[in-house]
Amino acid sequence: MASINPAPAASAQLPSEFKTEYYPRSGRPTLFQPFDEFRTSEAQHNAPIIDDEPWRPFRSRGDFEFSEIAIEAALNKSQINSLLSLITRISEGRAQITLKNEADLLKAWDNAAAELTPFLKHEVPVTYKKKEQVYEVHARPIWDWVLDLLDNPLLAPQFVWDACHVYKRNDTEFERFFDEPWTGDRWWDIQSSLPDVDGTVPFAFILYADKTKLSSHGTVKGYPVVVRCANLPTHIRNGEAFGGGRVVGWLPIVPEDAGEEGKLGYTTLKRIVWHKSFFKLLELAALYSKTGYLHKCHNNIVRWLFPVILILSADYEEQCMMSLIHGRNGKCPCPVCLVPLAELHDLSKTYPLRSMEEAKEALRVYRRSKAQGEELLKILGLRPVELRQHLRSCKSISNFPRWRNLNHFKSVINVSFTDGNKYQDLSKQAFYAGLNILTSRASQEGHQLLRVISTYLQLDSLIGLDVHTEGTLAAIEAELLVFDTELKAYITCVESSDIEKLKLDWDFPKTHLWKHIVRDIRRKGAARNYSTRPNEKLHGPLKDTYHDRTNRKDVATQILRVDHHKFSLMLLRERVDMVDEHNRLQVLGDDLPDEDVDVTFNGHVKMGAPIQHPLSILDLENRSSVDRAFQAFRRKFTEFINRSLPTYGHQLTNWITFPADYQIHEYRYLKVNYESMVDWKQATDHLRCNPQFHGLPRFDHALIQLTMDETIFVRLIFLFRCCISNLGSFEFALVQPYTARINSARRTDHFFKLTRVKAMPRASSIFIPLNSFIRGALLVPDPDYQDEYLVVDHIDSDMFLRMKARAPQ
Repeated sequence: MASINPAPAASAQLPSEFKTEYYPRSGRPTLFQPFDEFRTSEAQHNAPIIDDEPWRPFRSRGDFEFSEIAIEAALNKSQINSLLSLITRISEGRAQITLKNEADLLKAWDNAAAELTPFLKHEVPVTYKKKEQVYEVHARPIWDWVLDLLDNPLLAPQFVWDACHVYKRNDTEFERFFDEPWTGDRWWDIQSSLPDVDGTVPFAFILYADKTKLSSHGTVKGYPVVVRCANLPTHIRNGEAFGGGRVVGWLPIVPEDAGEEGKLGYTTLKRIVWHKSFFKLLELAALYSKTGYLHKCHNNIVRWLFPVILILSADYEEQCMMSLIHGRNGKCPCPVCLVPLAELHDLSKTYPLRSMEEAKEALRVYRRSKAQGEELLKILGLRPVELRQHLRSCKSISNFPRWRNLNHFKSVINVSFTDGNKYQDLSKQAFYAGLNILTSRASQEGHQLLRVISTYLQLDSLIGLDVHTEGTLAAIEAELLVFDTELKAYITCVESSDIEKLKLDWDFPKTHLWKHIVRDIRRKGAARNYSTRPNEKLHGPLKDTYHDRTNRKDVATQILRVDHHKFSLMLLRERVDMVDEHNRLQVLGDDLPDEDVDVTFNGHVKMGAPIQHPLSILDLENRSSVDRAFQAFRRKFTEFINRSLPTYGHQLTNWITFPADYQIHEYRYLKVNYESMVDWKQATDHLRCNPQFHGLPRFDHALIQLTMDETIFVRLIFLFRCCISNLGSFEFALVQPYTARINSARRTDHFFKLTRVKAMPRASSIFIPLNSFIRGALLVPDPDYQDEYLVVDHIDSDMFLRMKARAPQ
């Protein structure tokens, strides 16, 4: 009979399932553990220590949570400050937020947007190969946008209605100048063509259209149309507030089709779709262009407004679409005149201008006889579309000195840009980088190309002036002939060159379009009135909206809804700011200052970025061990003070001396206001004098008034403020003058119209009062000649004119 073993006693130890042997020198015995104890730490059996303030080092949980939101949303400095300001006002009971969630916010946006004309979706049917195809266009009727502007009380006083001729007295007589659109002949001609009734004036549009890539790979594209009001001054029209550019349309893009691309019918289809879609923006405006629109202006004057498209601002591809010409390879590829394709490079010849009557007559012939009409249209370059309704160089560019609002390039090889401003900045920098590389000895072809670039930059600077006179227009005409001569010389040089793949064909439209620039300026004012650059900046926000605010489906509807919300909020912001300003002035009452100026300005200059702790004059002199500019600092400063203060009207009874511990306060930023030679308005330069500005040393250059009759270029070394007993506080700069003698003239300077200066030794540094500064300057070193620099006169229009006036005649 089998025996039954009794159950083990309760006190008996269960066998261990795990054994852990430790390294001998650890001093720990071998450990035997059952399953439920293996690899469990002592901490797991103890209650954790609770930190009452786990958000430290943030001062509060709210600070921590705000920082999370700020970093996840990638808020910039301005957005963070605005949001924190709002939170502070809420906590102090001075503001209230009733929104609970995103749905509330969306509803509020839509309510605000309802005050302005929304976008509407239209269908555009077009027949192609006997099949009807439907395209969608999103449009905000342009006349509704006009009414939104006219009803704005802040903009109402800014509108300019009547054409005018403006003049400025030169040495002997009044000289006419051109700047705003209403100063051009075209506005005068338009107003003369309106009904002979008091108060008839044009409402002038500037329209811009250009395709843009929304996705990073370029597979998703948009086609916005932007409108600006030419009756508003430039600073409003090209600004970013309510009176600036506004997206009023989103055109359809006919998809690429490899089997159809290049065929006449498919190309014609694209143009029909474009024009039918574009007309959706203009339907009501087109009606009022014939009948006029009565409007009571803010001063109770009733005007009869006639809408007119004054300027179509576009790249060449869109110009071909707008004017219905064949384009780059057409017999007459210029949208303005009838220059033959083979003559585009020759700017010395003039050809007849295109006319609407000529185009209409060609279409009439085409309707009667397709063969005869096509031949005539080809001669005019029109389409039969009828609508019934190098390594060292790269290094030189990467080392190009920094300047505010100048794009800086680390590399230019295999890099493409969609922003025309970058190409403009690159052309300036590439010219100076190539001066010591593309010499006549190194490369005849390269040197001649550099001469072409030089005259191109001269033309670009002349054309880019915001105010034109008969003198500047004559200078453009003269420089066009120089450009023509240099370009022909380059083509001749390349034709006999052994270098492969050099460009021989310069018969492309952008070369030729300068031929019409003087006529355009006389008719429509300065080139900035029809430049595409202000409009290209609007592509960025549209792309951001695509990436951040859409689900990649029906993107046009989503993008335009956000744009409409922004537009309505912009209007509300202007109203809120107006009320805030009114309340601020009410509070000031009798304490209202005579003028709104920054009281810390010393004349036209202001220092900033102060160093926290003052320096002794001995500390500064000790810097001479690493920088000879500070050599004998105390002696030179003592002599400067005693010599110069009497000339500023201070009577000195004793020779002023400075002890070794005399305190000086250093600054590393200088703001300089000056009157522009271009439009006689205030312009501003921001100069740095900083050994560590964004991780790199930056000591800018400037143009100063050394004596009553002499201006010189200098480099900033040290900006400071000091107090002199019984006399007050003074602001000075230690600078390195660029007045050293250049022993022989450089041939390149004459060829390329360069301004060359040479730096004095650092030990020859001088002190100057801050009021000596005229403006900032950008200088590039000439690597072939030690201490010699070239003035970048194309950095802005004011510097361009100053260097023109400075050049020997």
